[in-house]
Amino acid sequence: MANYWRLTYEKKIYLYDTYTKKTREFIPLSEDEVDIYYCGPTVYNYVHLGNFRPTVTFDLLTRFLTEIGYEVKCVSNYTDIDDKIIKEAQKEHKTEKELSSFYINAYEDCLNKLNILPLYNHPKASEYIDKMADFIQAMIDNNTAYKTKDDIYFRVSKIEDYGVLSNQKIDDLEAGKRIDVNSQKENPLDFALWKLTDDDGIKFDTILGRGRPGWHTECVVMVNNVFHKPLIDIHGGGFDLKFPHHENEIAQSEAINHTHLANYWMHVGFLLTNGIKMSKSLGNSILAKDVLERFSGNAVRLFFLSTHYRAPINYTEENLQQAEKQFSRYYQTINKAVHQLELHELTPQNLRQSDYDEFMDALAHDLNVSNSLAVIDRMTKELNSLLMKKEKDYAQISSLCFTYQKLLNILGFKLDISHLTETDKEMFALYQEARNRKDYETSDKYRSHLIELGII
Repeated sequence: MANYWRLTYEKKIYLYDTYTKKTREFIPLSEDEVDIYYCGPTVYNYVHLGNFRPTVTFDLLTRFLTEIGYEVKCVSNYTDIDDKIIKEAQKEHKTEKELSSFYINAYEDCLNKLNILPLYNHPKASEYIDKMADFIQAMIDNNTAYKTKDDIYFRVSKIEDYGVLSNQKIDDLEAGKRIDVNSQKENPLDFALWKLTDDDGIKFDTILGRGRPGWHTECVVMVNNVFHKPLIDIHGGGFDLKFPHHENEIAQSEAINHTHLANYWMHVGFLLTNGIKMSKSLGNSILAKDVLERFSGNAVRLFFLSTHYRAPINYTEENLQQAEKQFSRYYQTINKAVHQLELHELTPQNLRQSDYDEFMDALAHDLNVSNSLAVIDRMTKELNSLLMKKEKDYAQISSLCFTYQKLLNILGFKLDISHLTETDKEMFALYQEARNRKDYETSDKYRSHLIELGII
């Protein structure tokens, strides 16, 4: 069915490309494969909830593209080399690896609760040190990078279109506002590629000398080496990564590979608290692990998906509670439908093509989840209406149930649907028998359990 949708209907997919600042038809580099990379966490602490909004967005994109027939290779990294990691490791009297491994495990626990698909690769920066050193040396060799006493820097002046992604003009970037002034730099906008240091932090012996890489080089090198190509289909992350991180990735890619690194750039809106971007530096962050102790992964996922991925979304406990209630309604509906079918030895089957197409068409327009959820909400009402009728149309229920479950799966919800046991079925038969005898005292003994199962 997945390939059928794409090849038969020949629908076009549109994505908003941050680089060109317009919605473009999505045409992958390969006919049957899509490569996606989004920037992952710096693992020096527990991750705040806002960091998972891009994760959920790109997971949805992966599920959607997979559904329509593409082989999707989705990759996200771990930045496990960073001054923040070094500082925290020293504070906790641990090695950088011990610290980062602990927080990677904590992050992956959240991924599991959010039902994020396994990635094609989840590389760590520490695994690509020699590749980074070779990449930086190539930039030194072609004069787009230079070495000072303490560091190796990239020459921003060598890139004519630097700033296009983030809509920045070099002349407007004043020294000291967006980047620290450093007397060793040729230009205050030049950024560090490699830190030559003898400090107490983790260091590596490479062709560049003893030190560690800069953040901006890590991702571009991992993209090139994980996918084994200089240009991929989609690169993205949060809006805050456009400048300087993604801008600097593009600059390095242009310097070595003469490409923009990705054909499409996608950026996800901020999670806000009281109208202000959630950030550890601002002290207004809410840890994802804490939220996922109070709310289900499905509720958090629905909360994120309820607003278009490029728009900001405001965190409140009330919004999460509403998402929990809404998903509970979806779950109860599908559970009741499955149980009704099981009572008659039936299973969900036969796709309702019109609902499926409307749902997929919405996602095909820059992941318009609001319109897709409108399809889900309409089907919820219809399915509940069918289930309430005394004379039930089980063919319609079966088709609706099959389609409903499929669409919820595409949105990435985890559906732990219960199934009736033989005891449940026998209890229902006894309930009906008692009702037919008008023995309501006996039937009431079974009633609460059957209501809980959604059978009556």
